Amino acid sequence: MDTPIFNYRPFFAIIGDIIESKKIQNRLQVQYDMTTKLNLINEKYAQCISSKFMITLGDEFQGLLNSGEYITEIVDTIEREMHPIGLRFGIGVGSITTNINYDIPVGADGPAYYNARKMVEHLKKSRNKKMEIKSNIGIEVEDGLYLSELINSIFSMSTVIKSRWTSRQREIIKAYIKCDEVQGPAAALLGINQSNVQKALKISGFYEYQRAYKSIERVLSAFKENCDV
Repeated sequence: MDTPIFNYRPFFAIIGDIIESKKIQNRLQVQYDMTTKLNLINEKYAQCISSKFMITLGDEFQGLLNSGEYITEIVDTIEREMHPIGLRFGIGVGSITTNINYDIPVGADGPAYYNARKMVEHLKKSRNKKMEIKSNIGIEVEDGLYLSELINSIFSMSTVIKSRWTSRQREIIKAYIKCDEVQGPAAALLGINQSNVQKALKISGFYEYQRAYKSIERVLSAFKENCDV
């Protein structure tokens, strides 16, 4: 695969937003749960975080990555752990034009954040349009229009897959991932036969969903700046 080269040092900004947060009754508990999950993300993926993930507004959170290697894994983990709370994610790839504070994501600025914000707003508007695919993840790449369109198409198709998951399938998928993607331990954790885990993963389209996300990560992890700039 050819390595994408841009005339800037690429950063990966993620802005998350709780869907219809005003309708949530236990908002304080949701904020607490979100903070707990984000702290775990900060610990697990510390090597690729430039600015920690943190709640920045009542229903928003954000973080900044210096690599796209784990970007879909991070988004998928947050979404899975916060379910059934609905989330949308705007991902912006681009430069950062200010100083970066590792401990506080607020204050840094530049195209990476502009693009992430742009995608959050786009997803909000698209949700109310009948002919739009109701994707909850969008990406905008600085100087990468066609790449953005391609990745967003994959996100849209992935949204269709996961929107069809039953509560039981989600439970099995969560256990499977928790058990390092080994079916036997996942089955033991849930007290079911391994064949039930295998069947659920196959019928749900989880492997296709996972393969699509891994493909996005492979593309984004190859991003690098032009060393001559």
